[in-house]
Amino acid sequence: MAFLQVLGLVSVIHRLPEPDSVVRAKARFDLLDSIGSIVLWSGAYLSLKAAESWFWLGLVGFAIVGAGYAVKGVHLLRARRRPTA
Repeated sequence: MAFLQVLGLVSVIHRLPEPDSVVRAKARFDLLDSIGSIVLWSGAYLSLKAAESWFWLGLVGFAIVGAGYAVKGVHLLRARRRPTA
């Protein structure tokens, strides 16, 4: 799973230098989501395979992913509340 997240990270990085500010902002939030997922999966894997406890790393990844989804949700709610006319 983490390998697929790293592959998805490549497309996100290619969208960062776009001239459109909306595309750049969406790419930043997708980057936050991808990095959080990588940290989450890495923490889960290391907790299972390493002798030491890496559970805290998974929690940090979960917090990053949660923050990314919260920001995306706020932007979605703002977009729905704006009048289009």
